[in-house]
Amino acid sequence: MRELRIAIIGAGPAGIYAADTLMKSGTACSIDLFDRLPAPFGLVRYGVAPDHPRIKGIVGALHTVLSKPGVRLFGNVAYGRDLSLSDVRMLYDAVIVATGCERDRDLDIPGIDLPGSHGAAEFVKWFDGHPDVPRDWTLDAAHVGVIGAGNVALDVARVLAKHADDMLSTEIPDNVHAGLLANRATDVHVFARRGLAQAKFTPMELRELDHVPGVEVVVAPEDVEFDDGSLAALRESKQTQMVVKTLQDWALRDRKPAPRRLHLHFLSNPVAVLGQDRVSGLRTERMELRGDGGVRGTGVFTDHPLQALYRAVGYIGSELPELPWDALSGTLPHAAGRVLDFDGQHVPGVYAVGWIKRGPVGLIGHTKGCALETVGSLLADTLTPAPVPDPAAVVELLEERGVQYTTWDGWLQLDKHERGLGEERGRERMKVVPRAEMVELSRTA
Repeated sequence: MRELRIAIIGAGPAGIYAADTLMKSGTACSIDLFDRLPAPFGLVRYGVAPDHPRIKGIVGALHTVLSKPGVRLFGNVAYGRDLSLSDVRMLYDAVIVATGCERDRDLDIPGIDLPGSHGAAEFVKWFDGHPDVPRDWTLDAAHVGVIGAGNVALDVARVLAKHADDMLSTEIPDNVHAGLLANRATDVHVFARRGLAQAKFTPMELRELDHVPGVEVVVAPEDVEFDDGSLAALRESKQTQMVVKTLQDWALRDRKPAPRRLHLHFLSNPVAVLGQDRVSGLRTERMELRGDGGVRGTGVFTDHPLQALYRAVGYIGSELPELPWDALSGTLPHAAGRVLDFDGQHVPGVYAVGWIKRGPVGLIGHTKGCALETVGSLLADTLTPAPVPDPAAVVELLEERGVQYTTWDGWLQLDKHERGLGEERGRERMKVVPRAEMVELSRTA
């Protein structure tokens, strides 16, 4: 029997872990990963704050997978534009979709589209040097709001509260450092709809806020409320206990003077963004715990003066051409990783992994388990052999269409260039290369 030919759409952690699982399965196979960006690694590269090197260190493990014989990378190749479903079915025995969730989920409240109101995902892309995001970001607001109770909200709030020079030891690009130098924020407010025990922060990321030089973290004592549902959550989760204890300690301590303050508001439900021509504030309704960990409105409203607002209410996936779509969850409908059509039948040879499969939840450990399930389903199925399994065929097709694709060897060349820029500036790495230059550098390897 010939080896299996597998295409993976998306070269972030989910796609790369799926490739690794396939290679370790003992099944003879060759794998091509396609990504619409010139560089691999997805949200690990473009979705993690630069002052979180521990998380970015995952790139080392992903690097090992992409270096394996039998694995190829095709960057700057967009599914639906450069390759269609019929193309991959012609060239591969199966395709695994691993496109992730990169867009901000909508927040349907009045005024959310006013100038000065931003999605957190776009801001994160800016400070991570994403090639598709403008180089400049206006940071002229003294009082800034962040809506959300997860780690992305903490990342956004921390970067906004932090002094620019405290980021010099990280891999931020020069344009991001310059933007943060101009940042006028003195007070950053994070608004969470539910209580302390329902916050989705992880303990390490939360405690990190209190180690930002020149920033005082403020929690109002009146926000420390618990009901039976909250107490049950505390009993069931050590992580919840650590988060709540940290927040309680901050609420009870004496406040110190600091040039910048980061306020964490709980039981504060955003109901309207205020302003005429741009954001001038946020109206919240005070919530109360209803006994089961959920909340209900009290009819008491507060207007918070703000000049900018970021929503970090979750990511959502983007619909993919020729594939079924669950618009509510922003995912591909599936059963154990097998993509299902609208009649609930498996779309032959098509699988999903990562956030596009299960939604934007879970950490890297969950991604590995998710890949194991999907690959298990693929290997258990009887696949229809690809009519054209020749590995050279996809290269010929892309070149015929004039696609300026990048390769793994090209990425190594780009990586070397970026690190060289970083060394010139005394930093670990610099991501300052525009998309066109990224492609050109990668293709001259």
